[in-house]
Amino acid sequence: MSALKDMPISFPGLFGDWEFNPDPIAIHIGHGIYWYGIILALGMLSGLFLCMKRAKRFGLTEDNVLDFVLWAVPCCILGSRIYYVIFYLDLYRTADGGLDWGRIIAIWDGGLAIYGTVIAGVIVALVFTRLKKIRFTAMTDLAVMGLLLGQVIGRWANFINREAFGAETTLPWRMKLWTSAYTSIEVHPTFLYESLWNLVGLLLILFIVSKGRRFDGENTWFYFLWYGLGRSWIEGLRTDSLYLFDWTFLGQPIRVSQALSVVLAAMAAFMLFYNIKIKKRMADGLLVNQLAAQAEAASRAADEADLAESEVPTEEAEPAPQAEPEQEADNGDSN
Repeated sequence: MSALKDMPISFPGLFGDWEFNPDPIAIHIGHGIYWYGIILALGMLSGLFLCMKRAKRFGLTEDNVLDFVLWAVPCCILGSRIYYVIFYLDLYRTADGGLDWGRIIAIWDGGLAIYGTVIAGVIVALVFTRLKKIRFTAMTDLAVMGLLLGQVIGRWANFINREAFGAETTLPWRMKLWTSAYTSIEVHPTFLYESLWNLVGLLLILFIVSKGRRFDGENTWFYFLWYGLGRSWIEGLRTDSLYLFDWTFLGQPIRVSQALSVVLAAMAAFMLFYNIKIKKRMADGLLVNQLAAQAEAASRAADEADLAESEVPTEEAEPAPQAEPEQEADNGDSN
């Protein structure tokens, strides 16, 4: 089910007859500059800013973050589009069964999958950290905070595009969309559910999880646990899910993102339990704490060297010989 992009949006249970009818195109130049792209760019820049401000807390630098983003952004956009197209391939076929490459590259019409972004991001992070000799899990612990903030903002691009909504409902916060000039539906605003869920997850990481980190990777696994739980629930409400080809489970088609969310949440829960309860990781193993300890040791060694140098005795200079006083001339009278 899809909604018309040029018809108004309203929330009749909250705001009565008030309607909002945003044009998906922000600036009509050429093919147009779409709000979809503007909002995603805003989310990316906000996430980048947050990561740069937090980099030192993870033993990283702002340059590390900027270099990583230069690698990650194009790869993540490509990955998210490929993921979406693979599972919606029939939408991008021509009448004769071939691929419509013009529609495949038209990302401004929507069609990006967050799990494609995450998969591409993990691959890029593995390559980047290996080349730069940076600890992979420290980088991902920082990156997931920027990713969450990007998701919080980015979901509003779905709102402007009238997409990623749920099944019909009568709840007070239902969203009214139009499927034709005369037919409307009232549905779950699942874009809003996910945006709020991610906002709570971000706040938890910023103010609780990060402050009590015991091992590099804890933020990362918490992200997969939190996002996986929320997405598995929200995905069950949506009407535009990507399906795992024609596979079924208990007679029902398998929603790709829902299945992946359940797997990732279970894996993340195990990894958190394993590292915290079984391995009993301690904060002194964090990269940032190890670097601080190394810096302190180096500073102490330098201070000790300076102190030792200042205590080395120096040879006292011998006093210069003093000139003997000249004898006064004998001025006695001679007879």
